Amino acid sequence: MAEALNQDVDFFFREPGLKLEGLQFRKASRLGAKEEEAIRERAVDHFERRREIEELLGIASQFKNPLANLTLRSGADVEGAAAQLREVWRLGEDPLPNVREMLESKGIMMFEVDAPESFNGFAGHADGHPAIVLAQWLDRDLPRKRFTALHEVGHLLLKLSDKLALREQEAICHRFAGAVLIPQRVFVAEFGGHRQRVSLAELVSLKERYGMSVAAIMRRALDLVLISPALYKRFCITSRQKGWHKKEPGAYAGRESSARFEQLVVRAAAEAVISESKGAALLNEPFVDFRERLVGVE
Repeated sequence: MAEALNQDVDFFFREPGLKLEGLQFRKASRLGAKEEEAIRERAVDHFERRREIEELLGIASQFKNPLANLTLRSGADVEGAAAQLREVWRLGEDPLPNVREMLESKGIMMFEVDAPESFNGFAGHADGHPAIVLAQWLDRDLPRKRFTALHEVGHLLLKLSDKLALREQEAICHRFAGAVLIPQRVFVAEFGGHRQRVSLAELVSLKERYGMSVAAIMRRALDLVLISPALYKRFCITSRQKGWHKKEPGAYAGRESSARFEQLVVRAAAEAVISESKGAALLNEPFVDFRERLVGVE
């Protein structure tokens, strides 16, 4: 059964118990019920293993929402929320080098799952702890991966007015992601105030520095009233005509990965908190491969 399901034997003896709640698969994901359930179960399995190793090492912590005191009613409120998040988390105003690693360092559990391209990600709570699941295919488009992760952070942290429609909530989380990636003051200075024309070279330069897509940069300029709706519409038409909605110009050379979970498991095995076989089971990898991770650790 383990071989057929591509799971370690330990999977069948692990006590279930973690609850993954508050999930909202986007309507645009076009996933079937079975695919959604499969993604959910793989996420639960990962977060259970993550919680187990943190408890064994005695480092499990309570997450505190830095935006819990805010209620957002409009897109304009988002700028203050993003600025407050950067201030509380001491992120400064520089480009974020690794969004996933940063989020994990702040206590948000992350998991990347092999899923169809119709799925980007979702956010929820694993036994009350904030958790985000992202599609592995996003590694082919790092600006989109960064934006998606922060969009899901918006769903986790922002207290949205009950009067907002689902489309409005999604728009706010989109704006929040852009505002965290490039703070308002920085964006206005970089973009150069209100513009009548914008060159592709400028947009690519911003993309390469801040890890934000050209499309998201133009949308952020519209949100901050730095370009007219007519200019934004012309950009969208050009983007479609040139196929930029599928493959944009420019490339972001950053890194979007984290080895925190693997490091915790190796640390636990090195300190004999868990056995080597237990470590291999937690990482879902062959015993021989896991032992190689411990070579030279005395």
